[in-house]
Amino acid sequence: MSESTSPERAAAHGKLFPDAQAALAGIVADDQTLAVGGFGLCGIPEALIAALRDSGVKGLTVISNNAGVDGFGLGLLLATRQIRKMISSYVGENKEFERQFLAGELELEFNPQGTLAERLRAGGAGIPAFFTATGYGTVVAEGKETREFDGKHYVMETALKADVALVKAWKADRAGNLVFRRTARNFNPACAMAGRICVAEVEEVVETGALDPDAVHLPGIYVDRIVLNPTPEKRIEQRTVRTEGAK
Repeated sequence: MSESTSPERAAAHGKLFPDAQAALAGIVADDQTLAVGGFGLCGIPEALIAALRDSGVKGLTVISNNAGVDGFGLGLLLATRQIRKMISSYVGENKEFERQFLAGELELEFNPQGTLAERLRAGGAGIPAFFTATGYGTVVAEGKETREFDGKHYVMETALKADVALVKAWKADRAGNLVFRRTARNFNPACAMAGRICVAEVEEVVETGALDPDAVHLPGIYVDRIVLNPTPEKRIEQRTVRTEGAK
């Protein structure tokens, strides 16, 4: 291990690292499972995804609600063929994803959206599996254990855990306590808790103690590293506006 990625050097940073590349150094590797926050392009860790692409790691299994779009978000990793498998809910905005999947070049594990969220939450909470009525009697339930409770049928779903979680928050203190902004919270807290190591990309960093404890959405105990990205692109996936004068 080089000096730049040694535990002693990492400790010198505290939790705040100078850039996304440094924040990923020594913790990402081939064939890992990653949990990546975001919904569409809302609340995605843009700088960390780009740094992950530049790291060259491959054979990744990525747990994320969707796969970004062509040329942005997780679409960057699809273009470089670094993702081997996606565990997702919605993947309809990425033509390269479609091409790779239909060609048999990319594995896909589809989940109902609520089931995906609960599988991540269970992973973070140490719950190995749970039963849900969602998907019973459909292809979602194929090969899975089913049981009946009080006359209703349920499917057993297993928890999801990741080697590394990459998440996006609005604000952090130096202890790693996170505050998310509105709908950009989405899957980020669940991904953070499901990761063995969590790296958070944030737009603002304040001193420890500066955040109102009641305003903290995710305690710093779940966050190992922080990187500041004060000017994310925040690309809009599909802009929909009302015509002027419309009621």
